[in-house]
Amino acid sequence: MSDFLELLETLKAEDASVNRLFGDAGTSIRKVRKDTPIYRRALAEAADLVAKVYQGRKPMHYLQEAMSTSDFPLLFGDILDRQLLGAYEEWPTAWPMIAKRGTVRDFRTVSRFATDGAEAVLAKVPQGSEYPEAGMSETRYQYFVEKYGRRVPFLWETFVNDDLDGLRSTPERLAKAARMSEERFATALYTSAAGPNTTFFAAGNNNIVTGNPALSVAGLTTAFTVLWAQVDKDGNPVYTGTIRLVVPPALAVTAKNILNATQILAAAGGGVGTASDQLTINNWISGSVAEVVVNPWLPIIETSNKNSWFLFADPGIGRPAIEIGFLRGNESPALFVKSPNAMRVGGGNVAAEDGDFETDGIAYKVRHVFGGTLMEPRAAVASTVA
Repeated sequence: MSDFLELLETLKAEDASVNRLFGDAGTSIRKVRKDTPIYRRALAEAADLVAKVYQGRKPMHYLQEAMSTSDFPLLFGDILDRQLLGAYEEWPTAWPMIAKRGTVRDFRTVSRFATDGAEAVLAKVPQGSEYPEAGMSETRYQYFVEKYGRRVPFLWETFVNDDLDGLRSTPERLAKAARMSEERFATALYTSAAGPNTTFFAAGNNNIVTGNPALSVAGLTTAFTVLWAQVDKDGNPVYTGTIRLVVPPALAVTAKNILNATQILAAAGGGVGTASDQLTINNWISGSVAEVVVNPWLPIIETSNKNSWFLFADPGIGRPAIEIGFLRGNESPALFVKSPNAMRVGGGNVAAEDGDFETDGIAYKVRHVFGGTLMEPRAAVASTVA
């Protein structure tokens, strides 16, 4: 008798309501409330059995027997869905370090409003004089979320013959696809084949590093000078917090060497010193940059310019450069399995792992909903290294 059958007998003995549920072979264990200890225990036991079979600690027929029983497809589906979510959360991404995360209610275009004005230094008011008036203006940023997804079909024979290798890797593969989709989308907002987005990084926005230098101590010195010189519409300095340095993999070593250096040679009047005019100082750049964000999508998208680098202000302070939004209640990818269109002659539902009526086909589907937009150009600078 397998662990699953032993589990069922235990559950029957522990709770009369569960005993009534299992009287119907076509009833899913999912009908036990998910917030009860009984369901949680059943899920934990099922996950433990799956792990032991994969590790070779239990025979494969234990799992094949359990997964061919119509009582359990939703329980195993729950395990797969949790595997997808776990892998999705563990897969590393770069965009959350430079963009704000948002949530939207539906698929319609959403607006993000920002107001400017009335923040200039207060004017002196002579005795008996009227207080001067100040005008205000608003800026609107808009975007909408879209649906992304994929199906993974295979046949029942494959399911049986490959020792569940396909099933085992499906959640991880789909989780990786969801993360990669987010990352490419976010990267394509601020760069293109020719380099940094020319509408966002433009002379009129004062966010192009003067001279478009290569990544170096001198180049970063110029970039910080440009970023820290930004002012709002009232002439106030823009607070950036600690900075994120975004580079392609080809510049990762250069960036990390600069940040990990203990000292740098600087000129007395600023910039990098020459042999006759040098000051040995502590590396101030490492204290100004929170982290190096290595984005592997940059050289894939920037097909004609692979040396661009960027500085982004802390997205949690002030107005962010980018916002990536997700549909409320669907912030993470969701995994589905196709419900079979068959029924056993003797009665009872068919498990999803038995496939459909026509071909014994099995299909998994992942759905992910997200979108985003560029927002504040004063919160970033870029060098095209042209």
